[in-house]
Amino acid sequence: MSATFVDFQQVYLSYDDSSAFAVEDITLSARAGEFIAIVGPSGCGKSTFMKLATGLKRATRGSVTIQGQQVSGPLKFVGMAFQAPTLLPWRSTLDNVLLPLEIVEPYRSEFKRRRGEYVEHAMRLLKAVGLDAHAKHYPWQLSGGMQQRASICRALIHQPRMLLLDEPFGALDAFTREELWCVLRDLHAEQRFNVILVTHDLREAAYLADTIYVMSKRPGRIVARRENPLPGPRELDVTYTEAFSALVHELRERIGSVRSA
Repeated sequence: MSATFVDFQQVYLSYDDSSAFAVEDITLSARAGEFIAIVGPSGCGKSTFMKLATGLKRATRGSVTIQGQQVSGPLKFVGMAFQAPTLLPWRSTLDNVLLPLEIVEPYRSEFKRRRGEYVEHAMRLLKAVGLDAHAKHYPWQLSGGMQQRASICRALIHQPRMLLLDEPFGALDAFTREELWCVLRDLHAEQRFNVILVTHDLREAAYLADTIYVMSKRPGRIVARRENPLPGPRELDVTYTEAFSALVHELRERIGSVRSA
C-alpha cells in the first residue's frame, strides 16, 4: 500500500448553498488498498462523507480525488452496502447479487452474452461468504446475517476498486456481526480493494480498519487520526487483549471529548 487512492483536501459541503456546513475542512488521504473507518457522534456528517467519496454529492469547497481523478459525479467503480440489505424480494440470492451487472455499463450490454461467466463469478463470491448453497433461496428464506452477506457480494460483483460501508452490521446480533467482520476481513485481504467504513461500533473500527478517523459533531470535522497499532489481518482473539481494549478506550475518550465540547 503506497500510492494515494483517496484524497480529500479542505472539503466543505453545504446542502442548501448557505454558510451552514454539514462537514467542513475535511482533509484526509488513504493509500491504495487501505481500510479506513470513520467514527463519531450521531449527526456528525459520516454519511455525508460517504456521499462525497462516491460522487453522489459534490464538495461546496475543496477537492475530492479518487484514484488520481477529481470527483465530479457518481463513480462507477465503487460498491456500497448499507445497514439494511435491501435485497429485492422477488429475486433469488444469486439474481440479487447479479443485479448490478444487469443495470451498470459496460456489463449491462454484455450481460446476456456473458451471463455464464458472471454467474460463475457470483457463485465464487457466494461460496467465499458461505452462501453458495443458498443461491436459489429468496431473501425471506435467509437470516439477517445471510442477507447482509448477499448484500456485500452484490456490492463486490462488479469488482469495484473501492467499497463503501454505511453501518453495514449495525442491525445484527453480536455473534453474527463478528462473523461478518471475519468475512469482510478475508475478502479485503484477498482482493485488496479500498474500504471506507462508517460505524458507531468502536470495536468494529478497531478490529477491521488500518486507520481510524474521529469526526466532531456537526459541522463534521476530522479531529483525530489513529493508525491501528494491531497487526492485521486480525483474529477475533485479539478483541480480548489489553492492546485492543486500550485502542477502543482511546477512541471512546476522543468521541466523549467531542460530545462535551
